[in-house]
Amino acid sequence: MRITHVVTLVSDDGAYGGPVSVATGQLGELAARGHDVELLSLWKGKGPPPHAVDGVPLRAWTARTLVPGQGFLGLFHPGLLWLLWRRAGRADVLHLHAGRDLVSLAALVVAVVRRRPFLVQTHGMVQPRRTAVDRTFDRFYVPLLRRAAAALVLTDEEEAGLRRVLKGVHPITKATRRGPRLIRLNNGVHARTAGVERNTADVLFLARLQARKRPEAFIQMAALVHRKRPDVSFTVYGPDEGRLPEVRRLIADEGLGKVVTYAGALDHEAAVQRTAQATVYVLPSVEEPFPMSVLESLAVGTPVVCTDSCGIAGVLRQHGAALVTDGSPEQMAEAVLLLLEDAPVRKRVVRAGRAAVEAEFSLAAVADRLEQFYQPLTRV
Repeated sequence: MRITHVVTLVSDDGAYGGPVSVATGQLGELAARGHDVELLSLWKGKGPPPHAVDGVPLRAWTARTLVPGQGFLGLFHPGLLWLLWRRAGRADVLHLHAGRDLVSLAALVVAVVRRRPFLVQTHGMVQPRRTAVDRTFDRFYVPLLRRAAAALVLTDEEEAGLRRVLKGVHPITKATRRGPRLIRLNNGVHARTAGVERNTADVLFLARLQARKRPEAFIQMAALVHRKRPDVSFTVYGPDEGRLPEVRRLIADEGLGKVVTYAGALDHEAAVQRTAQATVYVLPSVEEPFPMSVLESLAVGTPVVCTDSCGIAGVLRQHGAALVTDGSPEQMAEAVLLLLEDAPVRKRVVRAGRAAVEAEFSLAAVADRLEQFYQPLTRV
């Protein structure tokens, strides 16, 4: 099959996060099975767009800001529309990693106008919102989203929210419109040997610096751990989305300038390698639907501390694959100290994490299901 995926932004700092690693993971596994794959996107970074990302062929145009002040929503490039039109014409299946943004809107328009079968995967990004911008955007966006053959969702919460977004009433017939069928599909990763030397007392935060990710809680946790283990170092990686000034203020207030380092952003492959070097990975996020950074940590054998509002917390607890906390700095600090100081516990969590990847989050299982979804669409 000729399979084309579309994602909003690929960048050298990993700013768009999970959807990119999900798309490249899926496409990489499908390519290994003999399919002709490609990823279409905008590009943001030093130099022109690369020809591949994580080993997957990439066709991209450099991002421009067409709507200032709207973040990812306002990014586009006119050349991408022509690229979408041409590549959609040759694809057997279009798979759109769709958020509320101009790239996703353009991809939906092209798919509908060209009458190409397509799936959407929204990664928790299309949920009920009430801002004027969202309401205006959804007047054009949601009717196109309803034309998908199916929408892939991760969690009960995402499914319920997307149903509310898609539900509507026809203006003439007054019939209820519910949109495509919603199908549950996990994200997946490959368990792998990192091939790097692991540090012995290194605690890592690797995520966007924004409110939901709670980097400030990581700093507060670091202060608590530092009081008991002054030998431990803490590193913060990720593109700043408004929280870096507060992070730096907390570091200064807690006297952690020689202990906590903000080291900027990393591309995806560098992020995975850095995760593999860490002793513990901490994700303080709340209401995180399906964090790829957690799966990638499990896959490289780095033990994880996360919060109980993480969308996969229940599965992780069931397997003993992470230490799940209430998200308070105190509980996270206790969990980090346990993993640092109790080698048998640490090894047990690492083994359970790898087992969970194989049992619940295997890319092979994801690709099996994608092939099942794609096959009927090639006959449309």
